[in-house]
Amino acid sequence: MRALTLAGGLAGAVTTSQFPEFSQQYTQRLGGAVDALAEVVADFDASAQAVGLSRDAALAQLQGTDFLNRRRVDMTQTFGRYAALKGDLAELKGAGPFMRAYHLPRLTDPQIAAAAWDDYQPALPLNFAGIIFGGVGFVLASLLLGAVLKLLVWPFRRRDAAKAA
Repeated sequence: MRALTLAGGLAGAVTTSQFPEFSQQYTQRLGGAVDALAEVVADFDASAQAVGLSRDAALAQLQGTDFLNRRRVDMTQTFGRYAALKGDLAELKGAGPFMRAYHLPRLTDPQIAAAAWDDYQPALPLNFAGIIFGGVGFVLASLLLGAVLKLLVWPFRRRDAAKAA
């Protein structure tokens, strides 16, 4: 049981020690996505402004055909995604690995996470943050796996104790 707990702890250490680098790559990709969406938003706003419309008024005029209706929905979603990602970037930009861990719910955009994961290369982190995250992962995984193993073995120990008495 100790060997399994140790193996689980090591697996937890390896897994959590990767967070600082992955979160940094996620943040970099987030910045790129925000920049790209900012161009789309600025282009739409400039087109609307050129004909004397606000963004909302321009969106309201995108109706009447299936294409225009679809385009209005797409642009509305783009504006919403831009606002959400811009907010995430404002919290994560310049943040160290511990603050990025604190803001973990802001690292959940599926497209950005998938792109960061596709290019991510696991490595042995030898910096302070990697060691701390690895240590925390080791302790948490060891405790969790140890507790699960004790729960699984517990019914059999009661039977053995009853037979011995």
